[in-house]
Amino acid sequence: MSTGEFLDVDPVEMKFPFELKKQISCSLQVSNKTENHVAFKIKTTNPKKYCVRPNTGIVLPRSTCDIVVTMQAQKELPAEMQCKDKFLLQSVIAPSGTSPKDITAEMFNKDQGKVEECKLKVVYISPRQPPSPVAEEADEGFSPCNNTMDNSGSEANSLTAKLTEEKAAAVQQGNKIRQELDVLKRDGKKSSGVSITLVIIIGVVGLVMGYLFKNT
Repeated sequence: MSTGEFLDVDPVEMKFPFELKKQISCSLQVSNKTENHVAFKIKTTNPKKYCVRPNTGIVLPRSTCDIVVTMQAQKELPAEMQCKDKFLLQSVIAPSGTSPKDITAEMFNKDQGKVEECKLKVVYISPRQPPSPVAEEADEGFSPCNNTMDNSGSEANSLTAKLTEEKAAAVQQGNKIRQELDVLKRDGKKSSGVSITLVIIIGVVGLVMGYLFKNT
């Protein structure tokens, strides 16, 4: 886990159980430690290889957000199962009421204010070989992450990509419901009708996510 002034990020080492010709996903969770809205953006050194959902977003005060990172199907085994790809998660304090569609690149300009950064490593896991450490590189060219997959592969890859996107959408819906529940708890709005409705919605989302994870 990486502990920052704005966000806690867990984990900082993204582990992919590598398999040839198969899209692979892993997830990380960011937690807002402040009483402010926090905007985040994720960049990577290899944007054509990964899809990140969401690649930008808002974490409400004292709330969490789950992020799903999906690696495109690879046709060749990497040398010694090592990966030099890295991700960079940037976060800034945003005005109250800011929504994801309000996020701009200028918000993460260090001239505009404090920008917190967290670097994330990519590690391939093989059933026959433990992950090896990757040395840091001085020149790291981070680029904005993709929010959609390249589905030009086989029918199986297309189905996997569809299920991955549905899983990511379910995660985002779960984030939204959880954040709304946190807000209601802080504001003291705990009417029985709202509570029952939220419990039902959360239960349905949980079943959907369970099904999607089982089938991906």
